[in-house]
Amino acid sequence: MSTYEDILYDVKDGVAVVMLNRPDKLNAWTAAMQASVKRAVVDAANDGNVRVIVVTGAGRGFCAGADMGGLQRIEPGKWNERELARADSSIDVPRSKLGPDVSEHYTGRFGYLMSIGKPVIAAINGPCAGIGLVFTLYCDMRFAAAEAKFTTAFAQRGLIAEHGISWLLPRLTGTAHALDILFSARKFSAEEAARIGIVNRVFGQENFLRAVLDYAKQLATTVSPRSMAVMKAQVWKSLFQDLTDAIAIGDAEMQKSFATQDFKEGVAHFVEKRPAKFTGH
Repeated sequence: MSTYEDILYDVKDGVAVVMLNRPDKLNAWTAAMQASVKRAVVDAANDGNVRVIVVTGAGRGFCAGADMGGLQRIEPGKWNERELARADSSIDVPRSKLGPDVSEHYTGRFGYLMSIGKPVIAAINGPCAGIGLVFTLYCDMRFAAAEAKFTTAFAQRGLIAEHGISWLLPRLTGTAHALDILFSARKFSAEEAARIGIVNRVFGQENFLRAVLDYAKQLATTVSPRSMAVMKAQVWKSLFQDLTDAIAIGDAEMQKSFATQDFKEGVAHFVEKRPAKFTGH
């Protein structure tokens, strides 16, 4: 198991929880945090006991964006060197062998999340800004606490839409909403985030993490991990496909599914009226 800095990591009931852990700084993003998050996600991907990964924040915030100390030290002419150093290329990310390969499409700082063959859920417990918001868009789903606030922040720092948010955000919200929250850098609520498609669902503040973990546990215990891995790859791949290609991959993957243990178990537990015991095979 890896050692981590600026995060906490725990596994229970088939769910790995990666918690950003700089609560006194509203979990402002650091290079150490980035490397640790990546290591933790890779550890979860390689752990046969983990079926779902949840990323959340300690204290009252999810992530306040980039640590201002780091921003003040940036040298413009060396920005690309800095980004390459922060890519953590030494961390070997396992690519899912199930479904189509998506790694060629999703690169950069957070693209590895799409190649992980397990659902990655962002549990946004509080303020979520800048690079923190970008990170959540690379997750498969996003749930927000009722009191969470969001902002892209970039335009108010004299910066631009970074790390692929200009591609991801409009695909969730549509162009007009994406440009509104990018241009204005205004703060918006969890309710608005749900209305325009950034988050899947809003849960009450008091029992927020429990509600997200209950959903994650449902995925971990009641559905086929193999099915989730294939469907995740299908959906992320489809953004670079036409309908004919998506149908062809779906047909091929369905044929493979019929020969799996999870398919047999899926039918058996339904007929026998008992809880499923999926193995991922």
